[in-house]
Amino acid sequence: MILPIYTYGHDVLRKKAVEIDATYPDLKDLIKNMYQTMYESSGIGLAAPQIGLPIRLFLVDISNWEETKPNNIKQIFINAQILEEWDTPWKFEEGCLSIPGIRENVSRHEKIRIKFQDENFEWHEKEFDGMAARVIQHEYDHIEGVLFIDKVNPLRKKLLQKRLKEMSQGRVRADYKIKPSFKK
Repeated sequence: MILPIYTYGHDVLRKKAVEIDATYPDLKDLIKNMYQTMYESSGIGLAAPQIGLPIRLFLVDISNWEETKPNNIKQIFINAQILEEWDTPWKFEEGCLSIPGIRENVSRHEKIRIKFQDENFEWHEKEFDGMAARVIQHEYDHIEGVLFIDKVNPLRKKLLQKRLKEMSQGRVRADYKIKPSFKK
């Protein structure tokens, strides 16, 4: 089932998500629906807060990106904690399914070490670099209540304020299923 993506202005996008355990209801269906939603939206990552759930779950799939070989990954991250970020930060233009139509340069570290559980709640600790590290950091930010626009140059962010305000008031379009915010 394709789920609506919550857009900028929804409170769930600004909350630190809570951990889950193996008793979380219908987790396998949720993960399946998140993948389907991500693919239908032409995304490469999706976090549970983006579909309205304040839980520490996100998934990443850059397995078909020619540009990322040999760092292609398709991975589910549950209760993730970034343990370390290092190497020279680099800028890259990012976008976000929850902020349609806005792309900005964001500086992120080249390498990360992350601890997480998979869909069977088995613990893993892995290192990622390059685009895989970038996408993971972006999705990880979602479960921490952080959006990529929080990391852009302050002048650029100021220039985006009008568009962000309109978005938070429900004036937003996307070519995928969304759930706009309607704040005053």
